[in-house]
Parts: sequence; structure tokens; C-alpha cells
Amino acid sequence: MQTPQNRKPLDRISTMPAPADVTASGQKAAHAPTTAAKTQSAAELLVKCLENEGVDYIFGIPGEENIDVMDALLGSSITFVTCHHEQGAAFMADVYGRLTGRAGVCMSTLGPGATNLITGVADANMDRAPLVAIAGQGATTRLHKESHQILDLVNMFKPITKYSTQVLDPGITPEIVRKAFKVAQTEKPGAAFIDFPENIAEMKVDKKPIPVQSAYSPNAPDAKIDYAAKLISEAKNPVILAGNGVIRQGAADSLVSFAQVLRIPVANTFMAKGIMPFTNELCLGTIGLKARDLPWFAFEQADCVVCVGYDMVEYHPDMWNPNNDKTIVHIDALPAEVDANYIVKVGVLGDIGHSLRGIALKAKPRKEPAFKDVRKSIVEDRREYANDTAFPVKPQKIVWDVREVLGPEDIAISDVGAHKMWMSRMYRAERPNTCIISNGFAAMGIAVPGAIAAKLAYPGKKVIAVTGDAGFMMNSQEIETAMRMKTPIVILIWNDSEYGLITWHQLRHFGRPAYIDFKNPDFVKYAESFGATGFRIARTEDLVPTMKKALAMDTVVVIDCPVDYRENMKLTEKLKKIGEGKR
Repeated sequence: MQTPQNRKPLDRISTMPAPADVTASGQKAAHAPTTAAKTQSAAELLVKCLENEGVDYIFGIPGEENIDVMDALLGSSITFVTCHHEQGAAFMADVYGRLTGRAGVCMSTLGPGATNLITGVADANMDRAPLVAIAGQGATTRLHKESHQILDLVNMFKPITKYSTQVLDPGITPEIVRKAFKVAQTEKPGAAFIDFPENIAEMKVDKKPIPVQSAYSPNAPDAKIDYAAKLISEAKNPVILAGNGVIRQGAADSLVSFAQVLRIPVANTFMAKGIMPFTNELCLGTIGLKARDLPWFAFEQADCVVCVGYDMVEYHPDMWNPNNDKTIVHIDALPAEVDANYIVKVGVLGDIGHSLRGIALKAKPRKEPAFKDVRKSIVEDRREYANDTAFPVKPQKIVWDVREVLGPEDIAISDVGAHKMWMSRMYRAERPNTCIISNGFAAMGIAVPGAIAAKLAYPGKKVIAVTGDAGFMMNSQEIETAMRMKTPIVILIWNDSEYGLITWHQLRHFGRPAYIDFKNPDFVKYAESFGATGFRIARTEDLVPTMKKALAMDTVVVIDCPVDYRENMKLTEKLKKIGEGKR
């Protein structure tokens, strides 16, 4: 078995592997575990099952009810990452899962430890990130009555997972672990939860792990591919709406080829940034703001919208198809969600890469792509503040500078807040999974723990956590985790001493803010208290050199950057004019 140090994360950008090792049942053949079954505790068996699944890291906090598992991990190839809060652990597993395609694993004890996992688990589930959460539980002999820290965790996690269950017999541990990973990693991926009672954990059992089998998506029927090709060929102004499903299926390169062959422009959702490189002339950038933005002009004029790997949870179709007058081609692994504004003309269901290649071979290419004027406006908008030197730093300038200091394969993890709107709109991603945004559940506090997970998954890439001061303080304690795990990351704080996104909404609705301000610590001294390095931006011209210096350092670096959020309402006015048809 490979160790965490030499295992390579699953390549979510390359095409799907050739099915040379697929069995007649459509599942990938797997080698049975070489170790024969022997008597061991259920906790030791659980750890062996996790090793069998290829788990490199478990993020979590030890507790009384999971001590058997913690002890069993001492002799394991799995690295246990001790965190300071279970929410941070769940966010780490969340981001690790979405970056690698392999379920990230988080662990807690019972009661409050388990409830602290909920936000990160829900985020992974709604953002389609594979995750397996494991919680210790009190002995089964006291689950039927009022008892210290006992909660019905299975039913508590059921609404926010794809699979939630309890181990009630040590002998079923291999089946439960195998099913949890299978369900979590199968399209559409999400979270699974395992409740592991303490008395079950210490029982003896002579089982062994179940061989891992990974099902592949079938290919779409030729008739569906033919009909989709016909609809696209007949369209006067087609546009592609690309979602995160393309990244999950490793079909980004296929989408780029599809768009280039047929000369159809592409807009992406927040979580699909980088599917079409921003430097490609067919890229219309990101769509997903509640207000009408520049890419909206393309959708207004489009008669056919080709939705590829589109998750409705990110951007509702009533924003781009309010009159139900678009021909919708749905290309995905699963059927479309039922929605009055998303009536599908044809659903091409199966492996996305195969479907795109099949349609591209049969559809009639356009001579010239539509919406060149929209593309031009978007490019001009993104570079408008490239040379701005006003201070505090404007959001547009911060995003521009972050893009300038990161390579095309480096990773920016955006937290949730006003800065998320700017990163989503302005960040010019070149490759998939290089700008990670929580958008289905949109949970604050994800950036710092997420950046740690990203660095563990891709130690050779530079990682920046882009966060507001409020989101930073929610999980800033994990800086110590980053220092201990030797994961050099840069944390860029947009400092305005208030809940900026809420202020933005309040000003739009009521013209005045309410209860949004707070006081921050000295972020430089705060970073130094962990043994990390801290910088404070005093001039806009210092931001790029400071970030470059920070990225070159082999430690955690916190950068305190004052931000001018007066630009928020200016953007609101700008988008209002766009909505009125003015550019």
C-alpha cells in the first residue's frame, strides 16, 4: 500500500481511464486484500477497511468514545491530522475529497463532537464532494434511554448525507465501510456517515476488508447523442453552461475540445471555474450572481443552452431561462432535477466525456462563435483595476493581484463572504479545481482548513486561502494544525471589521447597516503567536511583492489586507445598469 507521502491524488482533469480492467458487471476489478482474516477488534478492522479504501488522512479530534480507533491508528499507514475543532476537520475532508475525487475522512467523538461535524458534512454533501464522517458513540447498552451525551446521530445526519448508518455488530464493519465509500464517491458524490459505538469497537471479530470496486458511468445511447447534435446544429445562438459535474467526471479537456470544435462559447458556474481557461476566446467567465451580469447577455440572446454537468443547487434556471423559451440540452451522468424553468428537450445521460465527443463528431460547427462583444466586455471588465493604486485596496485589484502571483495550476481557496462574490466574478481561472468555492451550501470558515487539505493533497502547488476577517476567525485556530503538519499556506485576509456581505445586502434592501461590525485582533501578532509569519499591507503597491514573498516562504503566512468595500454598492449599481441592458 502506498503511504500518504507517495500516493498521488486522483487526476480529476484527465480523461476517464480506459476500462481494460472492468468486469462484465461494469465494475473495476480489484485485488482482494492479501491479509487473511484474523481475530482483531472491530476498531482495528475499521482501520484496515479505511486503509483498503486508500485513505491517506483522517481529520479529526480524539475522544473517549473513539479511543479504540485512535489506538488502532498508531500502527496504520493512515496519518491522523489532529485538529482544534471538528468543523475544521470536516472542512478539511470536504476540500480533500473535492480536489482528489477520493472521499475525505473526518472523525469525532459522540454528542457535541459529532454535532460540530455537521456544517462541514452538509457543505460536502451539497457541494457534491465525497466525504465519509465517522463518529464514536456510547455503548449500545445505553442508546435506548436518556444518557450522557447520547444523541440519535444516524437520524441527525440522514438529511445531510447520502448514507447514514450505525455499526451494530462488529462483523458488518467491512460492508458498512465499503458501502459508505461507494455511495460517497458515486455520482453525484456526497457525504456518508458511520456511527461507531464504543462497545462494538472493542469487540473481537475475524472479518477482513471487502475488495474495492468502482463502477463507471455507462455511455449515452446513440439516439440521444444524434438528437442533441441535431438540436445544437439547428440553433442560431447556442451557449454552454458548464457545471462542476464536468470536473467530477474528469471531462474538462473534453469540454474544451467540444466547445472549440463547434465554436460555442462557455460560461461556468462558481464551482466550475477553470473548466474553460479564461484566456480561451470562447470563455464567457463565471455566471451565478443573483443580479444580471455580463454573461447574462449571452443567455438572453441564446436560443439553445447546452447544460453540461450542471448542478441546479448553484444557479437556478429561473435566472437564465425566466420565460422558458430556451431549448435545453442536458448532458450529465444523471437525469435533470424537475423544475418549471428547466424543461429538457433532450437528456444525454452517461459518461460526460464520451457524450461530448460523440456530439462533437455529429453536430455542425459554427463558422464563428457568437457573443464576441460579450467576451470583449468581460475581458475589459476584469482588467479595469489592474493598475489601481487606491488604498484601502479595491476588491477588484486584490483579485487581479492574487491571479498574478499564482501559477495556472496553483490553488486559491475562497471563503464565504463579500470577497466570495468578487473571487467568483473576477478570478481568471485557467484550470479546473484551482479556485475552490463553497457554493451549494456556502459555509463560512472553509478557507483556512480547506487550504491545509489542499496543501496535503497537492504539496507541490502553491495554496492561498482567500478569506474575510469574519470567516477567518471562525476557524483560525487551525493555523496551529498547519504549522504542526508543515503545510506552508498563505492566508490573505480581506479586513473590513464587519460582516461585509451582510452589510452589502442590508444597504441594498434598507439603505442602512444593522449589527454587522466587530473588532479584530492584531492579525500579525496573532499569526506570530502560532509561530507563523504575519504581514500587514500599508500600500496597494505592496500587495504583489508581499504575496510573492509569502509564497516563497516555507511556513504559514498571514497577510492582513485592508479592503475598500465601498466597491460593493458600486458593483450593485453597475449590475443594475447591466440588467437594464446597458454595458
